[in-house]
Amino acid sequence: MKKLAGIVSILMLLLAVGCSSQSSSNAGETNENGEWSPTQPIEITAPAGPGGGWDTTARMVSQVFEQEEIIDQRLPVVNKAGGGGAIGWAYIAGKKESPYHLFVASPPLVLVPLNGQSEYDHEDFTPIANVIADYGAFVVKADAKWDNLNELFEDMKKDPASVSVIGTSSPGSMDHMQFVKIAKAAGVDVAKIKYLSDPDAGGLTAVLNGSVDVYTTGVAETIEQVKAGKIKVLGITSEERLEGEVLEDFPTAKEQGIDETFVNWRGFFGPKDMDPAAVKFYEEKFKELNESPAWDEIRKKYGWGELYMNSEEYSEFLKTEAESMKTLLDELGLAR
Repeated sequence: MKKLAGIVSILMLLLAVGCSSQSSSNAGETNENGEWSPTQPIEITAPAGPGGGWDTTARMVSQVFEQEEIIDQRLPVVNKAGGGGAIGWAYIAGKKESPYHLFVASPPLVLVPLNGQSEYDHEDFTPIANVIADYGAFVVKADAKWDNLNELFEDMKKDPASVSVIGTSSPGSMDHMQFVKIAKAAGVDVAKIKYLSDPDAGGLTAVLNGSVDVYTTGVAETIEQVKAGKIKVLGITSEERLEGEVLEDFPTAKEQGIDETFVNWRGFFGPKDMDPAAVKFYEEKFKELNESPAWDEIRKKYGWGELYMNSEEYSEFLKTEAESMKTLLDELGLAR
């Protein structure tokens, strides 16, 4: 019995030493002025497979942080694909308070929970900073009968279901909603739009083989096929025309008389209840990234706009965005 008690005492002592050591380690990340800095690699999660917008943004951010020595730690990127982002969000939700786990997000973080496909929404995480604005593009085959959005929407106003629209995201998520928002402003009965989802990114193939009329996607995904002369972009969702080869030729919906835009904001979050000192550290580093020439070159390469927001600004923006998207989803009968 005494032997057992001795073992228990030793185990408790070891546990206490471990906790003390861990506490000391954590304390070592915050200096006497309350400023936090990382002492180990920072994992960035892209809640999707390789090659898409989330993955590209995460990898480009990691690259600039490391190569420009903005953050003096490695920032490996991991992919957690599935559920329109929900698998990745669940993964981060399990890392509560950790200052070493970030993830990239965009409108699906608002939309997917609103349409009932995820138990986690933006309020379950810590907004850190938004970094870019990406935009939607509405694409048709090069020999399609429509040459602009007004011609397309005139047909859809007569019979919304006569035109088939395809996107990568599920109904009620980003590709669908960016088209709905512009179509509604043009006077289309959006509840009757025939939207198809192809999560395997087969939308472009469907348009090219003539099985679907319109592909709603991101601007960057259209460039190579436009260069090849296989598709034409009827309109994009930005406020003004974008800069860059090919991109500058894409007309906006606004310049075609449709007074609406859709911003594919893209930024970074951490787990819930992240240390405010760590949030401040990351805010400052993302601001430095935003102002760096290296990041400016990457924005130009991918046709991304500048849209930096700090944590507080991002939180307020997300509240407004959620209210706006819920109104549209209610109209479509997709809100849960």
